[in-house]
Amino acid sequence: MSLASCTTQPQAQAASNAAESISDGSSWLPYPGASKDAEFLKATPAEFLPFVEACKPWDDWDKPAPPFKINGNTYYVGTCGIGAILITGGEGHVLIDTGTRKGAEVVAANIQTLGFKLEDVAVILHSHEHFDHVGGFAWMREQTGAQIFASPEAAKVLESGVTAEADPQAGMHDPMEPVIVSKILTGDFTTDTPVEDMTFISTPGHSPGALSWQWNSCEGDVCLNIVYADSLSPVSKDDYRFGENPDYLAAYYAGIEKLARVDCDILITPHPSHSRMLKRMRNNNMIEPTACADYATGKIQDIKKRLAKEGVQPNAK
Repeated sequence: MSLASCTTQPQAQAASNAAESISDGSSWLPYPGASKDAEFLKATPAEFLPFVEACKPWDDWDKPAPPFKINGNTYYVGTCGIGAILITGGEGHVLIDTGTRKGAEVVAANIQTLGFKLEDVAVILHSHEHFDHVGGFAWMREQTGAQIFASPEAAKVLESGVTAEADPQAGMHDPMEPVIVSKILTGDFTTDTPVEDMTFISTPGHSPGALSWQWNSCEGDVCLNIVYADSLSPVSKDDYRFGENPDYLAAYYAGIEKLARVDCDILITPHPSHSRMLKRMRNNNMIEPTACADYATGKIQDIKKRLAKEGVQPNAK
């Protein structure tokens, strides 16, 4: 596939922002106006202020953002517009997502800003296999020497650099530099990473190989379940019909239903806006035990709306 045949990054981001009018089971709006004065931020914890002041709810994929601690050994190291999560451990660290090739440089700098060494990143994991989230994998592997673990579907994309034909967004994304995958993840189970009891859920839909992640993070005696849930929005190229792909649609629903049932104290998503992260940071309510269930409810609603546009009567879920 030639570069000319693919959507460029600015075009892809514009299409993503326009198409992904996200439901999450709640009624929320982005920041009113551009106001970020003292009154507007009065409830924001000091550790979140730099990010809230630097970023907007819907922001550029490669825009540098200050890193911050989410809880315990878990840190946000992504850009303003694309998430990347560092989970530290005594025997090595785990990184989920790198952003684009350019965004990966922001992620690397943020890891170092927090005082961690790139060479201590032992494993790199993914949410979904689109270039805005995994386009920097090859470069990050060179910087860290880390192993890359991936779902079977995502592994094919990572090793070829080209979006799968079965992907609803096939042909919409830029090619990526191919990278070697060290381990294929199958089923839903605890992975062999430096982070104890880190589990994944297969959540295809936004892409065929998408994964969502759950782990336990402790701050002193207080331990919280953190979930990094995939985007799960039914975005596609113009001629794709979810209703004409019943097996894919069934797997899509099944993954969302599993996600709705996981223990979930803090929800983070590959696009921070999907989980209202800035609003939750600003209001000091990052801990929201119903967030995953609400998120799943919103995604089911999004699928039903998409099927209705296709002229398909969705099954009750």
